Parts: sequence; structure tokens; C-alpha cells
Amino acid sequence: MIVLGINAYHADSSAAIFKNGVMIAATEEERFRRVKHWAGFPSLAIDFCLKEAGVSIHEVDHIAIGRDPKAKFLKKLLFFAARPIETFVHAKERWVNQRKVSSLEEEFALHFNINPSELKNKIHAVEHHRSHLASAFYASPFERAAIVSIDGSGDFSTTMLAIGDRQNMEVFDSIDFPHSLGIFYTAFTQLLGFPHYGDEYKVMGLAPYGEPKYVDKLRDVVLLDPDGLFKLNLSYFRSAGKGFVEYNEDHIPAIPIAYSSKATEVFGPARKKEEPLTQYHKDLAASIQRMAELTIFHILNFLHKKTGINQLCLAGGCAQNSVANGKILANTPFKEIYIPSAGHDAGIAMGAAQYLYHQTLQQPRVAPIYAACTGAHFTNEYIEQLLSDRNIPFKKLADDVLFDYVADKIVNAGVIGWFNGRAEFGPRALGGRSILADPSRADAKDLLNSKIKRRESFRPFAPSILKEWVPEYFGTTDLVPFMEKVYPILPEKRAIIPAVTHADGTGRLQSVDKTISPRYYALIEAFRKKSGIPILLNTSFNENEPIVNSPEEALDCFLRTSMDMLVMENIIVER
Repeated sequence: MIVLGINAYHADSSAAIFKNGVMIAATEEERFRRVKHWAGFPSLAIDFCLKEAGVSIHEVDHIAIGRDPKAKFLKKLLFFAARPIETFVHAKERWVNQRKVSSLEEEFALHFNINPSELKNKIHAVEHHRSHLASAFYASPFERAAIVSIDGSGDFSTTMLAIGDRQNMEVFDSIDFPHSLGIFYTAFTQLLGFPHYGDEYKVMGLAPYGEPKYVDKLRDVVLLDPDGLFKLNLSYFRSAGKGFVEYNEDHIPAIPIAYSSKATEVFGPARKKEEPLTQYHKDLAASIQRMAELTIFHILNFLHKKTGINQLCLAGGCAQNSVANGKILANTPFKEIYIPSAGHDAGIAMGAAQYLYHQTLQQPRVAPIYAACTGAHFTNEYIEQLLSDRNIPFKKLADDVLFDYVADKIVNAGVIGWFNGRAEFGPRALGGRSILADPSRADAKDLLNSKIKRRESFRPFAPSILKEWVPEYFGTTDLVPFMEKVYPILPEKRAIIPAVTHADGTGRLQSVDKTISPRYYALIEAFRKKSGIPILLNTSFNENEPIVNSPEEALDCFLRTSMDMLVMENIIVER
């Protein structure tokens, strides 16, 4: 059975394809269109998935979209009825968007030049948060688990709680728009002077430079209910009837100013982009992050009390908060956690398909997913032809020589563009499309931020560490395959790896498994033998753009930055 899942007309549009429950391919549309968070119909991602599965659109048995315009329909009507004037424009925009979702067969018919009637009975709408829940639970190793999805909003929900049991998920509680932890974090991200959709990770990166001095003030913004859930004090936010996300004709998501005048009265004026980051801004960032963590722990403690289950599956945009994720086991009774590589909205393509296959069609569970590399891949022959056509000198090395050669370059202060195997599904580079450097170099962070990434100096880089060495550097046996958690680096190790040690002594680790990422593991192992350090500094292979997808994009990024070496499969280009 072939099931295609999509996220369409929503930020981070994507596609994923499954054969008998096994994921064959998954990718985000932004990787092909080169526009961050692209939000239209994911035609190029769909084409890629069909090609990887070796099927045509006619051979697809079911198509699942992670949106359901009918979900909570009565609550939506009551919400708009209570705000008829201010919701008029917003309601019209939402109606147009939902009309597209409801007419997907027409979009498919246009793209594939087929009769819409051929697809009408194949398309299934799956509620946004149920798709998030499914992406975490059905990919997890747990037969039973407590499940939660937390994000900005989708299909009028902002948080959803459920129990998963084999093929079934049972939702037992949810929080409705506009009471949203995602909206809280976004509004205060804007207040700190980061206005773009998806900028929340900058606040998470800034937070370790401050102290959470303003948590008591923020407790008046996010109100933790005794029942285990929360509400927002809406006086701090833009009128909910006007909406919080807009999509322009180019399908690029944007968020209007989400905070109110009261927020600036209490927390000070919004920082302008060109203004310096003061200690107040850093302390406010630390306080925002801490309030988010307290809210997440509050929900999870309620979830554990309600379910009595020690295994947790977590998804939604807030599941990308790796700092909070790394503190869950210490602040809740949960014993094990699974978070998918694409916990954000791209993951609902994967989740919608899984929900349909397992929950709706009651098909059995399959093996858990620990590998994120499900995207584009290219042969050595393709890469050689590209470089030859552009008259760029290169050398080709066999694996038994390649890893030592590249490791030597890293040991000698080289910065490497590493393009290997399939592209990752999700926002994090995991050794498929990475920029790599020596984590022991004290100057590596500043060098990468200024000369290659061209981004804010406070933003950290991640340690990719051989799985067997995680306890020696982080004091935990937790496996973190998708770079989804931040843990403290042991104090005695911080001076050894300063380039990946954040201001508060933590690191957003990725534990690298030899069976899942054999070539990336081999490179880190080669570096360990030369340096004594089983870790590489890893950051995404891009420069203020979506992560590179093809050899052409990798080459262009290499040529316009100051990287020392580009490695694409077995092909090496050096300056």
C-alpha cells in the first residue's frame, strides 16, 4: 500500500511517502524552491517522493493532508461570531486558504494532468495536531506512550494531549486558539527585535547569556491553570481576531506584530533591528525561555499524572525547543522520550500519512525511525560531471583514504563543507548537509559566524559525538539522534571543546550511531584518532538560506564563503 502525506498551504510545506507503513522518502518544499518556510502546494517535494518510491500518482492508494478545515468547526464559528468586525478580513483570508485545502484534487489534477475524479476518494484530511501526534508516536519505539503536541496553532488547536496504544491514539484534551505557547514565544521574540517567521530559535540561543530575572512578570502573561493546562493573558497580545500568521502571494509566511501596547508598557519598547542587544534583552530572553520551560513541564506533569505512562512522545513547533527538551527527564516523571527529526510543521506530512495508515486503516506498526536522511541524494558521477562542466579542479578518493584526508584538514584548522548521502528531513543538519570544524578551536565559533554563516555572534554550534562517548562528555546515556536535546557538558570537558560549549556550559548534542550514519561516524572516528576528541563541530550547510539540497547549491555556497574544503560524496574540492 502506497500512502502519500503532505503539508500544504501552511508554513514548511512538505511531502512524505510510505510503502506498507515504511517511510521511503520525506522532504520539505523549501529545499527545492530555496525559500525558507515556503507555504504553498509542495509539488516538487511530491514529485521527489514519487520518484524515490518508484511510483506514479496513479499508483498511490491514499493521500493524506495534515489539515482538516472541519475540525472544531463550531468553536471557530463561535470565535468569529464574537468578533465580527475585526475578524472580517482575517476570516476571508482563512476561507480562501481552507478552500484550497478542501479542493486538493484540483491542485493534483492540474499538476499531474489527470482527471480530478480519479483522486477524489483517495484524499483524506487529518487534523493538524493529530498529524503532529502521529509523527511522534508511530515513529517511536514505544507500544504505549503519552503524547503531546504544542505549537502556535493549527486547525484551531494549539496544544493536544493523547494516549497512544499500539495502532490507536486517543485524544483526551486540547487547548484552543488563541491560548498558545507558540504565540507567546513568537510575540516576545518580536519584542526582542527578531521579526521574521521562525526566529524563535534566536531567543533560545540568546537566553544562556542572561539571567531569568523577569519570570515573575511573565507569570502574568502565561497563566498556568491548576488543572494542568494554561491560558494567555490576552491583553499582552495582538487582537486574536486579526490572526497571527499571514501568507503572501509568494507563499512566504509572515507574522504581524503579535504583542500589544501593554507588552511594551510592562517590558519596555521593542528593540529595533539595528539596536545593540543589551543585558536587559539577554535577561528577558532567559526569562522567556524559562517561562516556556515551566509551561511545558506543567503540561507534561499533568499528562503523566493523567496517563501514568513513563514513555513520552513530543511533537509540534515547541518540540524544536531543544533546551527545554533536555530538561524534561529531570523535571517530570517521564523516563523515556521520543521526538521526531521534523517535530515542526514539515513533520505533519509524515504524521498525516502515518495517522491514516495506522489509526484509520488499522494497519500494524512498523520499525521505529531513527534515521532522518530521507531526502535528495546524488552519485559521484553526477558530481564529477558538474565540476567538470564548471572547470573546477577536484580529486576523488576512496573511503579508506577519504576520511583520514578530511580529518587531517579539520585537525589543521580547516572548515569543511560536508555533502554526504541523503539530505535530512527536518531543520537540523545531521551529517548529510553539514559544515564541520574542530570543536577544540576557541576561535571556530566566531570564524564560522562572521565569515561563513554571517549571522548573530551569540548563536551556538552543535557537537556531533560518537554514540559510545556521550556519557564521557555529557554524563548521560540518553541517545539524541536528531540533535533534539541540549544537555550540560561535563565541567572538566568544556575547555576541551570550547567551540561547541554554550555560554551556560551546555551543548545541543547529536549522538552519531555507526549503523545509522556509517560514513559520518567514520569521519568523526578518524578525527578522534588524530585529536583524541570523538566530536566534530556541526552546523547546517547554508548561508542565510534553506540547507543546501543539491551539489550545485553546495558548490555555490562553498565558492561564496570562506570554507577551506568541499567534500561531496567521494569528491573533494580545495582552495
